[in-house]
Amino acid sequence: MKKNDIIRLNIVSMTSDGDGVGRTDENIVVFVPNTAVGDVLDARILKVKKNIAYGKIESLITPSEDRITPDCAVCEKCGGCVYRHISYSAELGIKRQKVIDAVTRIGHLDASLVQEIIPSENIDAYRNKAQIPVSFDREGNPVMGFYARHSHRIVQELDCRLSPAVFNEIAKEFYSFFEKYPELIYTENNRSGIRHLYLRYAESSADVMVCVVAGRDDFPHSDELFDSLKEKYSQIKSIVINTNPNDTNVILGAKNRTVYGGEYLTDILCGKRFAISPLSFYQVNRSSAERLYQKARDYAALSGDEVLLDLYCGAGTIGLSMADDCRELIGVEIIEDAVENARSNALENGIHNARFICSDASKAALMLREEGVSPDVVIVDPPRKGLTPELIDTIVGMSPDRVVYVSCDPATLSRDLALFTAQNYSVKEITPVDMFPRTSSVESAAMISRKEGASYD
Repeated sequence: MKKNDIIRLNIVSMTSDGDGVGRTDENIVVFVPNTAVGDVLDARILKVKKNIAYGKIESLITPSEDRITPDCAVCEKCGGCVYRHISYSAELGIKRQKVIDAVTRIGHLDASLVQEIIPSENIDAYRNKAQIPVSFDREGNPVMGFYARHSHRIVQELDCRLSPAVFNEIAKEFYSFFEKYPELIYTENNRSGIRHLYLRYAESSADVMVCVVAGRDDFPHSDELFDSLKEKYSQIKSIVINTNPNDTNVILGAKNRTVYGGEYLTDILCGKRFAISPLSFYQVNRSSAERLYQKARDYAALSGDEVLLDLYCGAGTIGLSMADDCRELIGVEIIEDAVENARSNALENGIHNARFICSDASKAALMLREEGVSPDVVIVDPPRKGLTPELIDTIVGMSPDRVVYVSCDPATLSRDLALFTAQNYSVKEITPVDMFPRTSSVESAAMISRKEGASYD
């Protein structure tokens, strides 16, 4: 097989990233994006390695029963949606299978532990945050949209179906200014213009924050731009300039300057009020976050007298949603701004049984263990890389009755579950939750219990 060969394939499964998988007569696995299980197609080979190859659809011979007509003109180019060409029920099945595959192959656990996936209430317009890059195309025209998959090439799109309508309208307003004043756009030469449009939305109030990421906090025509936004969009309650002059892939810089309205929005999640600032972590799908947190609360099984330890607590959303059900809440987070947000959120909600520690999770857990703190329940919501073996050892050494593990990566979740089960803990149940419809991502909540009779010095 070589590049540009055209071969017939049956798509039999999906990768964790949402590509279809076919196999040639020579037992070479071929990955083809924008396909569905059951497709029969001719694929053009784009790249060949030893036992695998990558291709694209040359012609669709027999479409899968899961296929639907995509409702977005750029979904095959944009790096966001990978499942807009299949039914939502089929997407949910793929995501649950993704968790099952990781749990059985990596965690060496029984597939029956994985429950039915909790669907999203909305599959469109669910995102309360958008980060839209801005640049020029090869012809020197302004371009604004989303990065193509596995690249830094921006696909022009101002009508993203995952965003609320007001985001798209504001994006179009910005684009009209970029067409009128190209010098508004950041370049390596001017180092002052706009790099990203960063929007946040409080669903409970429909309030919007506009955060402009720029090379400097003063750039040409900013007054005209901001006055136009304030006049046209009454939902905008805050305009912030975030300064990022660095040559980096990190979107936000460290400095914010509020030029209109408040420094944060306030949203209601699980009956609690939370402040959302540009740097705050907040789940992008509010209704699915409530379903995820409710499942985590079910797994925590709090009766009112427990000490609850919330590691990687961020702005405190998960722990504070359970604070009324425990005796004491201890939150740990390494990002100082997030800890301050968590403390403010506790005061805002009249919660007085919570304390928050700014520290690395492993160091804080070890410190608490040395202090003799014995949590009854531990909640972990780590980044994609998961937990370290040392942190798992420390948690096990605290001997909590239950550990609730919230994860955005089934692979690292399964790896860590195997480490817990090697230390007299057992996995009781895992529930996938669809937080990001039409994308390949899936969240999960797992309940881990200490085996009866197991204790640790």
